[in-house]
Amino acid sequence: MNRYFDNASTSFPKPEGVQKRILEYLTHGGSYGRSAYQRVFETSFVVEQTRNAIAQAIGTTLSENIIFAANSTTALNTLLLGFKYKHYRVFVSPLEHNAVIRPLEHLKQKHGLSIDVLPHLSDGSIDIAQLELANFSNVDLVVVNHASNVNGLIQPLKEVKERIGDVPLLVDASQSLGKVPFNADTLNIDFVAFTGHKGLLGPTGTGGFFMRQPELISKTLFGGTGTNSDSYQMPNSLPDGFEPGTPNVMGIYGLLGAIEDKPKQQYAHSVYIEELEALKQCSGIRVLCANNSDMQSDVFSIVPQNGRVSDFAQAINSNFGIEVRSGLHCAPLAHSTLGTLPRGAIRFSLSPYHTNGDIAYLFNAIRCTNDQFK
Repeated sequence: MNRYFDNASTSFPKPEGVQKRILEYLTHGGSYGRSAYQRVFETSFVVEQTRNAIAQAIGTTLSENIIFAANSTTALNTLLLGFKYKHYRVFVSPLEHNAVIRPLEHLKQKHGLSIDVLPHLSDGSIDIAQLELANFSNVDLVVVNHASNVNGLIQPLKEVKERIGDVPLLVDASQSLGKVPFNADTLNIDFVAFTGHKGLLGPTGTGGFFMRQPELISKTLFGGTGTNSDSYQMPNSLPDGFEPGTPNVMGIYGLLGAIEDKPKQQYAHSVYIEELEALKQCSGIRVLCANNSDMQSDVFSIVPQNGRVSDFAQAINSNFGIEVRSGLHCAPLAHSTLGTLPRGAIRFSLSPYHTNGDIAYLFNAIRCTNDQFK
């Protein structure tokens, strides 16, 4: 039985393809784009295969506009700190992670950036009706966390982009890419930040971003690229201009292995939703999830009426072997929106490897542990 329910932190288990591709690299070796012999050609080909696979997952034909980075936090920092602001005003969704809020707070302290929260409903869902009344004439950028890492709510990207019009939209897809489909080209999404070790089931240390309009982003990292080496300046070509230094080639190999060997989801989403709705009827516990189950991803949290969230997490681990994360999940804005700050919550996040039996075991364990805390 799979009792690991902390996939919003990092996915586990990984597909067998991850290990196979990493072993291939360890056996084969080679740098990326730095020399002109066969081993380097073959290694660089795999990196570009991965770039193309990520572009397909994001839903864009602009694969050269996919930039690899260490994770989505690094990607978001590059986009937010490098963005060419005119009015220094940004709107954010109400469930943002600190990977967005902290860079923006830095810009607020340094440049007086104005940070406004988009109108929303009680579960943090962006209120499209109220959005119709908002004035975006002096807004530089809108940032939306596609799927919350606290209550699992999926934001309506299509409706948001339609309302904000020409204002660039940055989507944080850390918790959604590989799980919640969207098409960046169809929706005309301007920027997407992603990580490899969550929904894509790849290794840690992998991630990156997509940018439709690279001219809106100033470079924040500088160094060797293997191209235009006679110049002291970074090249303008993509992806080289935003990928200085040797990338995590071994991790990128593993990421490709995860995408190639993506497992079919073993549990029925309807079973999960039924259990979640039933849990909401239990006394002594508050469930943090989307008000509309159609907008619910595979992440949810709970707050017991009595006791500390850390004690509840410890109890469910000790008695049932279930591994979860309690606290604020690096998302104080989300917890403030949901009314759970500073206490936090206990978060549960599923994997495609979980079965209906694993889901039943989880929710039974939550109910039994809740009974102990009443």
